[in-house]
Amino acid sequence: MTENKIICEIICSAVGVGVSVSKYVKHAVRAIENYPGIRVMHHPMGTVFEADTMDQVMEVTKLAHEAIFDAGVQRVVTQIRIDDRRDKPRTMEDKVKAIEL
Repeated sequence: MTENKIICEIICSAVGVGVSVSKYVKHAVRAIENYPGIRVMHHPMGTVFEADTMDQVMEVTKLAHEAIFDAGVQRVVTQIRIDDRRDKPRTMEDKVKAIEL
């Protein structure tokens, strides 16, 4: 049986750097990918990951947010959505399967 996972969507945006922000967002993506013990899925508008604890969710969020500052950006906007369901085990794939027609 799968453990309960907290599913988090994170969107990090560099502000004031022009029209294209991908070279800055890559730093956040790298920080998320390098965090041990989480599963990650990228999509065109952000990233979704599974974590075991809220502490992990917040640590990953902070690392991604700070990574863009470390790339030289002066303003970063980060949005997160957290799905913390405790009545049954869930994964990112389960959530997608639940809405398939």
